[in-house]
Amino acid sequence: MPQTTRPATPVPPATEKRTEGAVEKVLDASLPGGLSQAARAGLREQARQPSYLKLAFANPYNVSLLAGGLAASAITLNPIPAVVALGLEGLWLLHGPDNAALRRLVWDPKIEAARKASDQAGRQARIRALGEAERSRVEALSSRREEIGNLAAQNPSFTGDLLRTELLKTDRLVDAFIELSLTCARYEAYLGSVDDRTMQRDVDRYAAAVRAGAPDDPRTGLAQKNLAVVLKRQERMKEIKRYLGVAKGQLDLIENSFQLIADQIVTMQSPQELSGQLDELLNGVEAIRETARDTEALLGSGDREL
Repeated sequence: MPQTTRPATPVPPATEKRTEGAVEKVLDASLPGGLSQAARAGLREQARQPSYLKLAFANPYNVSLLAGGLAASAITLNPIPAVVALGLEGLWLLHGPDNAALRRLVWDPKIEAARKASDQAGRQARIRALGEAERSRVEALSSRREEIGNLAAQNPSFTGDLLRTELLKTDRLVDAFIELSLTCARYEAYLGSVDDRTMQRDVDRYAAAVRAGAPDDPRTGLAQKNLAVVLKRQERMKEIKRYLGVAKGQLDLIENSFQLIADQIVTMQSPQELSGQLDELLNGVEAIRETARDTEALLGSGDREL
């Protein structure tokens, strides 16, 4: 249908949040059982993908004209405006969502803008959760990423499509840097709440009680159980420290690699040089994520056993 300049009525934030919560419940209820968390998240994301039909109907210009036709029919007690409005609406919804030009010029830019706004809002929320030092590192890395983009645009070896593809990888690396920083901060806070010396004293005390106690004494049995619990806690601390060492090394590697790429990119003769370096970093990040999943699984099993 033709468009007017009538502005859209904003949706109250509270209503929008309630709607989103209801949608989440419906999506979860509709998913089959037995799926992993990753699979369920993937299916939920697919279900949330924007509908061209919804965009065609729910835009304020279409709704305004449809409501205007129905209102005119009600006011004048004449069914013709309503019939015309509904007929035009049917034609619009039949052909509008599938129009390639409208998708390219109207729908897709709107979808992309909404996606970028959502990604940026999520990124800023994660950054705010970091400490001051970590935020400074993220800001410096983001600035380096912008520098890489500007320098790559000056290199004639990079075509537009290839440049966009590689810059998307740098965006993913910045997001991964934030994610790793958050995980490190969480694990460091957990380690900071534990006194290693006190834990070791408990190990020594329970071990001495087990050695000195009689096998059939209930106190000896309790000392054995307490010793096992404290030893598991020590193993948990070691796993977290191992992960932190690897994750912090990966954070340093991303920073140093961005600096190296910025130094090299103007003189790169082949786009594969940049692609190879970025792919290697992404593979390293995925390995760290796998380690984090293993560590979380270990800690979770430890919690259940304790």
